[in-house]
Amino acid sequence: MFKARARIIAKQRAVSAGLAVILGVHAGSVIAADLGERARPRFIDWSGFYAGVQGSAGASFGNYDLGPTTIGPRRVRSISTGDATGSRDLGGDATTAVGGAFAGWNWQDGALVYGIEADLVGANLKRGARSDAMGFGYEGIDPPFALIREKTDVFGAARARLGYAFGNNLIYATAGLTGANGRVLATYPDLAGGPTVTATRNVSYLGFTLGAGVQFAVDPHLSLGIDYRYSDLGESGRFGLGALPGLDGGPVTTRTSFVSNKMMARLIWHPQALTLVPEEEDETPKDARFSLHGQTTFVNQGVTGFRAPYRGPQSLVPDQAQATTTATLFLGLKLFEGTELYYNPEFSQGFGLSRTLGVAGFVNGEAQKAGAPFPKLRSNRYFVRQTFGLGGETEAVPDGPNSVAGTRDVERITVIAGKFALGDFFDGNAYAHDPRVDFMNWGLWAAAAWDFPANLPGFTQGVMVEYNRAEFAIRAAYTQVPKEPSSDVLDPRVFERAGAVIEFEERHTLPVLDQPGRLRLGLFSNVGNTANFRQVVALTQTGAFADINTAAAATRDPRRKSGAYVNLEQALTADLGLFARASVNDGRNENLNFTDIDGSVSGGLSLKGAAWGRPQDTVGVGAAANRISSAHRAYFANGGLGLLIGDGRLDNYAPERAVEVYYALNLTKAVTMTFDYQHIENPAYNRDRGPADFFGTRLHTDF
Repeated sequence: MFKARARIIAKQRAVSAGLAVILGVHAGSVIAADLGERARPRFIDWSGFYAGVQGSAGASFGNYDLGPTTIGPRRVRSISTGDATGSRDLGGDATTAVGGAFAGWNWQDGALVYGIEADLVGANLKRGARSDAMGFGYEGIDPPFALIREKTDVFGAARARLGYAFGNNLIYATAGLTGANGRVLATYPDLAGGPTVTATRNVSYLGFTLGAGVQFAVDPHLSLGIDYRYSDLGESGRFGLGALPGLDGGPVTTRTSFVSNKMMARLIWHPQALTLVPEEEDETPKDARFSLHGQTTFVNQGVTGFRAPYRGPQSLVPDQAQATTTATLFLGLKLFEGTELYYNPEFSQGFGLSRTLGVAGFVNGEAQKAGAPFPKLRSNRYFVRQTFGLGGETEAVPDGPNSVAGTRDVERITVIAGKFALGDFFDGNAYAHDPRVDFMNWGLWAAAAWDFPANLPGFTQGVMVEYNRAEFAIRAAYTQVPKEPSSDVLDPRVFERAGAVIEFEERHTLPVLDQPGRLRLGLFSNVGNTANFRQVVALTQTGAFADINTAAAATRDPRRKSGAYVNLEQALTADLGLFARASVNDGRNENLNFTDIDGSVSGGLSLKGAAWGRPQDTVGVGAAANRISSAHRAYFANGGLGLLIGDGRLDNYAPERAVEVYYALNLTKAVTMTFDYQHIENPAYNRDRGPADFFGTRLHTDF
């Protein structure tokens, strides 16, 4: 019980940090606006009645703790069901769907908004406690099964809200009471009721909830929102749960406690008709000392059923949905002329499908290998940028995320040191590079065979140097690599194990179309603690190791992986653009950081909606084909597990192919809703599984 409480306290701290970031993200633009226009505040009057619907599929999590439990005279350890994501939970691939209605009333004093709200949410939350829990007598059964299950069908809450209005947006924090039902089911016989009867008990919970959210008005009567809440629903009373059979059996008594994290998208109706603030063009300052921006992105994605005759530890699971949420604050400060300091705290919550496993060219660019059911706060970027102007022509620097407004020489040398993502500076593309606004498939927004150094969320530490002219740029970086594959810890031995990349970028204008374009060529080489595919296959086949993954872990040494990529972006008209990429690595050793791809080609088109009267909308169509080396195939065929894939076998190899189509609907200047479809042939290079179809929505806001 003390351990369970410690976990809850730790999660509460994480939640508090996450709430601070989500509030800070949106408050940042408030502060910036206030500094520029204190005398004329502009915001919506949100006062009055509102009602709406809310829901998500895969963005909500719950954990039940059972105990202390007694079996006859014996007392056994408390057991936890897990949160549908950890290794302890048998329902790790289940989709938890929640949905319901809410209503409330706001009062407003200036920009300060306060009110009350009540909601009722239906759910299909189901969790199981494993049979190998100590003390129940089933420890030797393999595989384990769900010994005790608990289900929750209904949540309810009454909350107070306190928020801040700016522009057409509202940020708020919440606190209140919440309740839920629970139905506990034992899978062992209830001897008191006969050998064919299992014990079932109904319980109820009442506790507290804390949360935060954002709303964006898109119409006088409608707004969209993202609402997060942490709920500690307390403990049930002690109850009997049948009788466990066997020599060590007897009557079972226990109690349960319940903690939940929910992230839901919202559609809100305002009968009083909001007066929207007119959208105006940015009045970008010509010179500034600081920059303050933010973003939020909510992705909900599902996969339909597909052919899956078998399943491995890292296989894609059919018929499921998951969701991810990120909120980022972009802080910038000009210390001196040419010297700038940047810091980006970010909170993330949620998981990709199958816990971001099962597809080499994964389908959600916002999904992290470091996912969590509760908001996790990280300092993803902190770096200093030093710009040395070399004279001549100058250009304006717009205010934006990680950009302080000002001017700079076109010909310049830039040095960046600190923590950043290599994709911030390398492999850029105007049409396919940002999974928050364009393509989401990993094989489309990146040079997929570049195993770029990064921790689990995708960031590293090091130095980047760039020489820029109007016609071209040359940039290079030297950064840390993870200590081993899929490690969140960066290796401090930077003179022995590190990553290096150099990129040449050429800029041109097509003579016939008179449209701009860029061609980038990159070379990369990483040294990290990895295993050699041919070596571990041989060690396993000769019987030196019974398991190939054990062989890989035992034989990891500093080894090099090198490769190259080419990247084209080309405008065809003012509204239509083309992109293409090709990348390759040597395929001899394990990948450290990104995904399980040794060669990739991709391309597609991006079209603005001017032709149908929606100039800010975007349609994207792209395709990618990924492959692995023969040594890499043998590794998977012998049961190897990679960074993202591992079906336990690979009898029928084929290149993994992907097609993605999206429509990004620009609702307001700051809010974009995207509808996305992807089709994957041969997921994880396995012709025996798939094809799989994926459907997703993405709500993105910028400030």
